[in-house]
Amino acid sequence: MGVLPRESTVDVLEKRLREDILAGLHPAGSYLPPERELADEFGVNRTTLKHAFGRLVHSGLLETKHGVGTRVRDFLRLGGADLLPMLVGHSPDWIGEIFEVRRTVGELIAERAAARATAAQVAELRRLVAAIADAEGGEAAQLADAEVHRALARATGNRVYVLLTNTLFNAYLPVRAALVGPFVDARAAHDRLAPVVEAVAAHAEPAARAAAGAYLAATERIMLDDLAQSRRRRDRV
Repeated sequence: MGVLPRESTVDVLEKRLREDILAGLHPAGSYLPPERELADEFGVNRTTLKHAFGRLVHSGLLETKHGVGTRVRDFLRLGGADLLPMLVGHSPDWIGEIFEVRRTVGELIAERAAARATAAQVAELRRLVAAIADAEGGEAAQLADAEVHRALARATGNRVYVLLTNTLFNAYLPVRAALVGPFVDARAAHDRLAPVVEAVAAHAEPAARAAAGAYLAATERIMLDDLAQSRRRRDRV
């Protein structure tokens, strides 16, 4: 087993500042205290502080203007979906809102795929969904399931759906291990998703939408229950 990397001072400072911003201690539009004051407060030098600022600027939480200062960016007004993994890492409460979008987009993707999928894409979907049943372990089944959804998005012929699908999966990364529940039984995971693929293969648009809705609702219930249980265990510690 390799040695786990240690957090640097910049890592710790970046995390502390990020949590303070996301918790609202530094509201959107407000300026952070002067660098010298912040460096003294955290017990770091100004070079370390600048490195942490640079990371937070890159992530979309801060903006700096020479001679003016460093201001908290209004990420809810100006930010994009690329912020979701960070926001989920800060607060799992974001997962419920992500799931709402997941249901809406997922149903639409299945409907569009049923209308537009080619014979080659149908064959790919059937191959990928069969791989879920053969997966060894919940994580492998979870990853196999994700590949089916990526293929469904490609079958719509609309690349924006592909990017939206990738964005939603990326948003899960901070808590992915806690969302493995629907995939622990690989055969059951296959059986939940297979009706979506078969409706797409039959080019049955309403049936594909309905099957996707049923799949998404069922997996969402399992994942939210698992997250709630995980939170309760953590609170008892």
